[in-house]
Amino acid sequence: MSEPALEILIVDDDAGLAGTLRDFLAQDGYPTCVALTASEALAVVERNPGLALAIVDLVMPLTDGLALMEQLHSRNPDLPVLIMTGYATVETAVEAIKRGAEDYLTKPFDRAAVRKKVGRLMEVHRLRHRVAQLEADLQQASNPFEGLVFVSPQMQRVVERARAAAASDASVLILGETGTGKEMLARAIHGASRRASAPFMGINCGALPRDLVESELFGVRRGAFTGAYNDAPGVFVSATHGTVFLDEIGEMPKEAQVKMLRVLQERELRPLGSATPVKVDVRIIAATNRALQQLRAELLREDLYFRIATVVIEVPPLRSRREDILVLAQHFAAVLADRYGRHITLTRSATELLLNYAFPGNVRELQNLLESATALSQADPQAITDKDLKPLVAQAGTVSGSGYAENMALDELEQVAIERALRLCNGNRTRTAALLGISRDTLYRKMRDLKVRSSSEPTS
Repeated sequence: MSEPALEILIVDDDAGLAGTLRDFLAQDGYPTCVALTASEALAVVERNPGLALAIVDLVMPLTDGLALMEQLHSRNPDLPVLIMTGYATVETAVEAIKRGAEDYLTKPFDRAAVRKKVGRLMEVHRLRHRVAQLEADLQQASNPFEGLVFVSPQMQRVVERARAAAASDASVLILGETGTGKEMLARAIHGASRRASAPFMGINCGALPRDLVESELFGVRRGAFTGAYNDAPGVFVSATHGTVFLDEIGEMPKEAQVKMLRVLQERELRPLGSATPVKVDVRIIAATNRALQQLRAELLREDLYFRIATVVIEVPPLRSRREDILVLAQHFAAVLADRYGRHITLTRSATELLLNYAFPGNVRELQNLLESATALSQADPQAITDKDLKPLVAQAGTVSGSGYAENMALDELEQVAIERALRLCNGNRTRTAALLGISRDTLYRKMRDLKVRSSSEPTS
């Protein structure tokens, strides 16, 4: 279990007094550390941008507390500072507050006064943090595409097309390799549409047993088949007025495709075991990692294809938009720092390795690499280096520029991704399917088609 994030910094050259204050604050549950010099204090603030409070002694060697406070504020303008002084006068207090201090404490400490002043400032900090979170949530709700992290012109074009699609009620087909973020894009389209206040319901067509696809999608009446003990509405009815996201649409059985066509054409369906049609009002967003031509020619009925592919959006693989790798890596590092309660950075060597890696698993693989490297370390602060990442990518190899991927066909890339995932999971195919975000049946079929063999003994 990781340590809680640092909240309070105590700066005092008197180690005994600072330790006493630290222990007292720790009794109230505040994660606290001590800096004995100005340089130590500045280093702590650099490493802890989310610091809630600094308690700074007014009289220190080499620099006074007010000058140090100004240096701290130059690095973190929002950091509240309490000045400690043994020479409390009205003039001292006024000067400290004029120059940016929140309040001051007198030595020797009155514990009740310390608890009251620290508690007030910590509560203000938490309220500010909560307001910032709410403002960010509101901003993202008003602009759902803010959640997509990118800088590349390729993704800019994708988002522009998705925004245009969100303004209509047309069916959307999202193309892209596994791990490129197709569902996230679908959620953004839903969030920017007139249906945003209604449900978004996703279902992976390749993850469902074939005999359950129709009941999951269209619903079932009690007694329709053995085991149907109760009525179930199905995804389309449950998502009324909202959006249904059909991932891996190419894996949908042909018999279910006939019913899907009726939903799109007539806006109605018949639950299994019922003779009465049910009206439905949903928007369809589908996704596939298959090539468009294969989807149209082999996997979907042509009439269903044309109904689903009213707007086609292709999400490019990460290797073809390498300028997004660094911003995504920094984004994931910030998310992980918040989750693990410690500061996380990427060294230059780690950045270079990531920029020269092929990423057959795309954005999902980048996220998993950083999470694995973070989980294996307890250092705080933690600097992820190339040594942390190399064992995780060694089996897949590195690339220089983007030539590695551009010279490979989609089947070859899928084969690389599956072989690497199998190695990472020691041949366990259930775990491999979960890592790749596909069903076990789909994994078995791809392994057969691509002639993939696990280096470990295959397990279920």
